Amino acid sequence: MTHSAEVGWTLDGIDMFGTIMAPDGDGPFPAVVLVAGSGPTDRDWNSPMLPGTNGSGRLLAESFAENGFITLRYDKRASGPHVVENLPRLAGTFSMASHLAELAAAVDVLVADPRVDRSRIVGLGNSEGCVHVLHYALAQAEQRLPIPFCGLVLAAPPGRSVGAVLGMQLSAQLSAVPGGQKILALVREATTRFSAGGSMDPDEAIPDAVANVLRSFDSPVNLPFARELWSESVADSIGEVAIPALVLIGEKDLQIDAAADGEPLRMAAAGNPLVTFSFPANANHVLKHELRPRAEIVPGTNYNEEGTRLDPDAVMAILSWTRHVTAG
Repeated sequence: MTHSAEVGWTLDGIDMFGTIMAPDGDGPFPAVVLVAGSGPTDRDWNSPMLPGTNGSGRLLAESFAENGFITLRYDKRASGPHVVENLPRLAGTFSMASHLAELAAAVDVLVADPRVDRSRIVGLGNSEGCVHVLHYALAQAEQRLPIPFCGLVLAAPPGRSVGAVLGMQLSAQLSAVPGGQKILALVREATTRFSAGGSMDPDEAIPDAVANVLRSFDSPVNLPFARELWSESVADSIGEVAIPALVLIGEKDLQIDAAADGEPLRMAAAGNPLVTFSFPANANHVLKHELRPRAEIVPGTNYNEEGTRLDPDAVMAILSWTRHVTAG
């Protein structure tokens, strides 16, 4: 039996909301704080840009609760049901530091629950969320945060800069489009300008769907965070992690590649015995079970549709590792 409760708090004058899910009993329970991926992805890991509401964040929280963990998952201030009212107030304030502040505030709310064992808290991030839980761990190592994580789960972390990952994704998408190579050349011109500190300013010949992705990086609403994220790579700091960390990348992930991202991460963590790797064969970007061959998968099409389920090997790897890290 599991129990869910809505919680809320205020950060810099803006209301935030989340869900605590817990097993039966008074605890104290080990805990996990779940941090969603990029853009408008909400606490359940659903996005208004993708069909379905069967989000992996909610499913993971349920699995953790069934196995004796209490969890908190939360809507970032630029996601969830209040995003429209929040965005004008957040414009120009997005940064790595503001995301870290959101996570730190969420951890404060989590440990206020008397059922939580504050010495056994794991941070679990997906995709961009990996960057934020990693920053939390680095800040705690510098004694800038009062409540430490005892471990990290980095699910689908970028092992290259986000700009490089986006370039790979757009290259794969455009390779199958008539005239795709010419469009890709124009995309590279835009991203080169942005990398050099200029504006994306995508050429009019670039299709709207791609041009809008590029424009989102230098939209005034998203700055300065988008520029920080553009050059961010988990490989830059994974070797500095001073607590146990699990890096998990599914072989069916089309956004973060088990080889292209996994290998730089392995190399960066080679001297750090605290980092463990797992590459479940049939897990996609949001840890859902995917049996189709990679060539037949269209990114994001069925991430959250009804009937999709978490990949059992990914869940087993996460639960086994998390039990070990929080034992005792």
